[in-house]
Amino acid sequence: MLIESEAASHLTDVPYALRHAGVSLRLESGVSPAEVARRAGHSIAVLFRFNAKAIHRNHEGANQQTERALAAAEEW
Repeated sequence: MLIESEAASHLTDVPYALRHAGVSLRLESGVSPAEVARRAGHSIAVLFRFNAKAIHRNHEGANQQTERALAAAEEW
């Protein structure tokens, strides 16, 4: 059940908008596409087709994760 302010959000205007927002949030937060697809209940191909923008917006975050991993590997 949504509270009044949540129900008034533009996200509730279109069916599946909240679901799409949740998928985008997870992708932009750095959750792996495979895990996001699993939680959304569809294939990775569907995820990429409908949420490619969110994946691309996370490009900088992915670069930072890679740089941290490389730096950690150098410390070994």
